[in-house]
Amino acid sequence: MSATSNLQSEDQFLCSICLDVFTDPVSTPCGHNFCKTCISQHWDLNQRCQCPMCKETFNIRPQLRVNTFISEMVAQFRREAQQKASSSSSEQQAAKPGEVPCDFCTGTRLKALKSCLVCQTSYCQTHLEPHLIKEGLKRHQLIDAVVNLEGRMCTKHDKHLELFCKTDQTCVCTLCPILDHKNHEFVPLREEYEGKKAELEKTEAGIQQMIQKRRLKIQEVKESVKMSKDAADRQKAEGVQVFTALMESVERCLKKFIKEIEDKQETTEKQAEGLIKDLEQEISELMKRSSEVEQLSRSEDHLHLLQSFSSLKTVPPTKDWTEVRVRLPSYEGTVVRAVDQLEETLWKPMKKKLFEAELKRVQQYAVDVTLDPDTAYPSLILSNDGKQVYDSDVKKKLPDNPERFSRGACVLGKQSFSSGRFYFEVQVKGNTEWDLGVARESINRKGSITLRPQNGVWAMWLRNENEYAALAGPRVPLCLQPGPEKVGVFVDYEEGLVSFYDVGAAALIYSFTGCSFTHKLHPFFGPCENDDDENSAPLIICPVNQTESIND
Repeated sequence: MSATSNLQSEDQFLCSICLDVFTDPVSTPCGHNFCKTCISQHWDLNQRCQCPMCKETFNIRPQLRVNTFISEMVAQFRREAQQKASSSSSEQQAAKPGEVPCDFCTGTRLKALKSCLVCQTSYCQTHLEPHLIKEGLKRHQLIDAVVNLEGRMCTKHDKHLELFCKTDQTCVCTLCPILDHKNHEFVPLREEYEGKKAELEKTEAGIQQMIQKRRLKIQEVKESVKMSKDAADRQKAEGVQVFTALMESVERCLKKFIKEIEDKQETTEKQAEGLIKDLEQEISELMKRSSEVEQLSRSEDHLHLLQSFSSLKTVPPTKDWTEVRVRLPSYEGTVVRAVDQLEETLWKPMKKKLFEAELKRVQQYAVDVTLDPDTAYPSLILSNDGKQVYDSDVKKKLPDNPERFSRGACVLGKQSFSSGRFYFEVQVKGNTEWDLGVARESINRKGSITLRPQNGVWAMWLRNENEYAALAGPRVPLCLQPGPEKVGVFVDYEEGLVSFYDVGAAALIYSFTGCSFTHKLHPFFGPCENDDDENSAPLIICPVNQTESIND
């Protein structure tokens, strides 16, 4: 059977059985024309020998011969159709890799526009036209060109996949519900298509939202990098300024130090020069007298020797040089005094300014902290606003919930932190003992606690009014005179840093560095025991005031 079609006067050359252009056209006794193979197969499959067009029955199967006239007309028609197809193909695009090619094109295969689910064939624009104008072909189902049309057929029943089995979540043909999917729930493909399409659109919207979130996160990361770079540039500029000033001051102090040494040496040299000059003057006079004495002693003139003896007998008056010494200058402590002076005039003020700037930076991460009454040791008294705590020496009857400390007068803050940076300030004025810092959420609540990082606590304390220490395990004594009235606590979770500041003096007290945080952290407060009202002042969580004046 033929695989070519055309548009001009095409009806007269179409076989009514295959609906395509005649191949070896033959005529029946009733005058109708068919492809020789089409009519032969039709009669082979039917018991009666009947014309498919007029239904005339032949008692004896006619002997079929090719109609030469129609055959020549068909050949002419094919040539014209081929020429037109060639002309049309020059205007259409050849199928590129990944595109569906036309199944009917010979030579250069053009890009297919549609696929027919009935014919199981894909067509370019030229070969598609019969499906658009012929009544018999118009009923065929056309879709956008796709590959693997066989996959759209039921492999068991060789029929189109037209239904969707919701029970098995698979596409089936119209025979499947009867033979293989009994009592299953079915819907038309279009209905399931609409539902799945809506789900895909929802999924697509979700994906787009995820993409947008990630784009925003990229922007956030880039902004963080920019902020980090800006902060790094500011720090470098500040460091260059500080160290430049420090080097200039060191140079000035070095010049002053060298001048002091050189002045002392110059004074010593001048003193020595004066002594040497006096000594040389006496030596000159003594040498002159020595020469005169020597001359006189060699004289043969008795009278002259006796007359001159009295004047030359005595040594000329000279200074007693026995106790005379050059006063050597003392250089002991000169370097130490120069360094002390440098520290007093430059380093201490500069260090103070640096700490003030650092304190202001960490104060930007201030958070609102309140005390958690569910964690408070029974003898502790908390204010109604959750900002103050002190020990009463009297244990109250409170529920022994898992969060509550059963030993040690301490309490946690309600707020927890598992990332980023945070800062809070606590007034410790008037207390003789206290503990302060941060604690891991999993800290032991029901037994004795040794405050150290190994047990999940990063803290410092005061004991006996003036004994301060960082509880690093072992403790690190801290020299704080005078002690702080307000302590700032700063944590950088990712950096593994916990720092304590004397807010009033704008000074760094101590830092835990290289910490590894893997749990939530809570602010930790230990007002310690009341000690008969000796330690009754409360620990007070204060609002952070970055404009607070710093004591000189």
